[in-house]
Amino acid sequence: MRIGCERLANGGRLDIGGGEGAGTASTLRVVVGGGRGCVMQGTAQAAMVFVPLRGRLQLAEGDNLHTLLPGELLVVEQGQRVQAIGRGAALWIALACGASAWRRAAGADTPTDPVLLPALHPASRALRSTVIDVARAAAHEKNTTLALATFAAAMTELQAEFDPLIARCPGRTASQRRAVFLRLQRVRNVMAANCHLDLDIAGFARMASYSPCHFIRAFSTVYGETPHAVLVEQRLRRAHRLINASGLAITEVARVSGFEDRCAFARSFKRRFGITASGLREQCRAAA
Repeated sequence: MRIGCERLANGGRLDIGGGEGAGTASTLRVVVGGGRGCVMQGTAQAAMVFVPLRGRLQLAEGDNLHTLLPGELLVVEQGQRVQAIGRGAALWIALACGASAWRRAAGADTPTDPVLLPALHPASRALRSTVIDVARAAAHEKNTTLALATFAAAMTELQAEFDPLIARCPGRTASQRRAVFLRLQRVRNVMAANCHLDLDIAGFARMASYSPCHFIRAFSTVYGETPHAVLVEQRLRRAHRLINASGLAITEVARVSGFEDRCAFARSFKRRFGITASGLREQCRAAA
């Protein structure tokens, strides 16, 4: 396995689109970004995992825009155009692990299936520590086998939540069912990143290569919720995060989260979180 480790400091730039160690099947590439305004961009040559450790990481993934905070982890598909920008005193790690390198670390024996599915996951302190261990081993050119195996096991456990969903997908083989789930998961990721926009079922169906009726049926069967219900949930989560992390007025939070009706937002927020948006804002101020 070839290992590459690069560091980005204030204002540094890195193009991941090619060159030695850019993400071939047998390569592990680690990028550590620290400080204000460092930028990593290009086309992901392998599945990538982004883990912010401090501050905010702004990540463009194709047409999806994410603001990642510590405690979150984003998996980006191979072939996606990405741009990662650290904000303020941000510190973050990106790992690009080629297919054969990842399968070796995870002990997988499936040569054709995607090794990681695109998703936003919570990242526990233990998982973040494991990512740091991988970066340290790569930076000092030490044996990364143990650290990478530990990280692969953690990611496998994290993505095991998808197993029952994949089992609900149509298809004669596991690979076919996984391929169907990948199409639906891409749509769900678009919902999460763009929930504040005016999105429609017809557009989602086109992304998944389904008719609108077939898409709604397949999505609801797999996730146990309609696309509309998932979209509303994503908007509520966005609002919850903005109330915690921004000084926007509650009315503005509702608007930038995709809710045109303030009263409908208030009712949905209270029903979902058991507290009003204003009550949550007061809690945040008291805690601060």
